[in-house]
Amino acid sequence: QLRVVESGGGLVQPGGSLRLSCAGSGFTLDSYAIVWFRQAPAKEREGVSCISSSDQVYYADFVKGRFTISRDNAKNTVYLQMHSLNPEDTATYYCAADPLKPTDCLDPQTPYEFWGQGTQVTVSS
Repeated sequence: QLRVVESGGGLVQPGGSLRLSCAGSGFTLDSYAIVWFRQAPAKEREGVSCISSSDQVYYADFVKGRFTISRDNAKNTVYLQMHSLNPEDTATYYCAADPLKPTDCLDPQTPYEFWGQGTQVTVSS
């Protein structure tokens, strides 16, 4: 079964850090655009960061300077390193993959082919 699987979420104090992982299962991620979305309760899904198949990276304004997206092709994994977390970052984080280059990779309406089940990030003291 072809899918992506997220991991790395958890509870962290404000100002802390987490690293999320998005692993490919049944296919290799290196030729795919990968995006991280997040969705908090009662809020719409929003794009956080994405990396194209040519490793161009994009960030939402609200995470610039705090989050970093990267690939490790040897591990078939894309990471989202998150620093300086605040309570507003609390959400379920999803990764998605698509073989094509999205016009706007952060657009939540982009029809990514593969979606993960999400990993919960809670920022609280």
